[in-house]
Amino acid sequence: MYKESIEYLYGLQKFGIKFGLSNIKKLLTLLDNPHEDFKSIHIAGTNGKGSTSIFLSQILQAHGYRVGLYTSPHLVSFTERIRINNEHIREEEVIRLTHEIRTLIKESSDITPTFFEFVTAMAFKYFSEKRVDWAVIETGMGGRLDATNTIMPQVTIITNIGKDHLEFLGETIEEIAKEKCGIIKKGIPVITATENAPALKIIEDTATNQSSELHIHGKDFKGVLLKVTENGTFFSYTGRSFFEKLMIPVVGRHQIINASLAIRACEVLGKAIQFNKEKTKMALQNTVLEGRFEIFSERPKIILDGAHNPEAAYHLARTVKEVFPHKRIVTIVGIMQDKDIEGILSSLIDISSVLILTKASYERAAPVMLLNNIAKGVINKKNYLHVRVITTGTVGRAIDLARELCDEDGIILITGSFYTTGEAKEILGCPGVLSSLREIR
Repeated sequence: MYKESIEYLYGLQKFGIKFGLSNIKKLLTLLDNPHEDFKSIHIAGTNGKGSTSIFLSQILQAHGYRVGLYTSPHLVSFTERIRINNEHIREEEVIRLTHEIRTLIKESSDITPTFFEFVTAMAFKYFSEKRVDWAVIETGMGGRLDATNTIMPQVTIITNIGKDHLEFLGETIEEIAKEKCGIIKKGIPVITATENAPALKIIEDTATNQSSELHIHGKDFKGVLLKVTENGTFFSYTGRSFFEKLMIPVVGRHQIINASLAIRACEVLGKAIQFNKEKTKMALQNTVLEGRFEIFSERPKIILDGAHNPEAAYHLARTVKEVFPHKRIVTIVGIMQDKDIEGILSSLIDISSVLILTKASYERAAPVMLLNNIAKGVINKKNYLHVRVITTGTVGRAIDLARELCDEDGIILITGSFYTTGEAKEILGCPGVLSSLREIR
């Protein structure tokens, strides 16, 4: 039974990525519209939406609510995608729901769902069955035609807008912004940390057209860095409430914005959740974010970060320099072929003594020689001839090489894709569940 469920989920990959709400609406109708049984918050954005979702889920839980969390992709276990109060959906539940939904699809001749459509329906049904009070829902990609855009949320968040998934969302910031703004619903408050002026203009115009109250980071609320250390990030927050000193056990000044978005969402909800400052402070302090500057082990220190686009790589490199200014960095990089490889490598080369280029066990992963050619071009352009570049065909071999080349006081940084970091976590000892589906959206 378990093997059959897995094979079915694998088989849905052949339908690829499809934009449109027809399939998911039909599927949810067959399931008696489970997404209408709970309150929700919808989150889109190029970077930071996963972190914001987890911060928000943690705060809502601290206020005493039963909270569903739906995110993608996953690092090691497929079950990471669907959680209630930090507990992953159990394998038995995946099997049961797969069977039930699959049976309904067989009885309906006009539905051929993609993997993401199927799992979105699974998450909504699971949350309904388990009677969650709130569900924090992260878009898979874009927004307007994303399968998650069937919910009617109480608050909408657009973290930021940058150039990623260009083949699906458009080649300009304006086109991408219009897709992400598709989650803005009439009369529903919108919160954003978008700094790009053209993108922000589109968000403002959309919010105005939808009569939706808009909250902008840096204008209506803001988080201000106090200090960042390898143990966490400290900041103050000013909005409808004021926090003189907050701590998140996540490294990186950019995470302040994600935490601030979560706080603002709860401020906007206000009486609906009985917003409490002390509960919020404790929730942030206890938040765990895997795959985001995750310090996996010591001596040598191994850091895992799923930075998979230029902006994320920039923030990662800045954080490494800020927290470990005098450390020797051996960087393992595996990137998907459809990403801005040069943009990602440019920031990572700035901080690396050794760059180990590798290929994760996934069909979309960029060939090592392509990474090598681009890396050499960036190194020559920057005149960073001191950076040593090594290539290897597997993540496991890359980790072995890094350990050979890194002394006990140095740092091994593994990045470039959630697939690469997820595979590394498995090699380093974390058991996987349906891990080969981690990059499917």
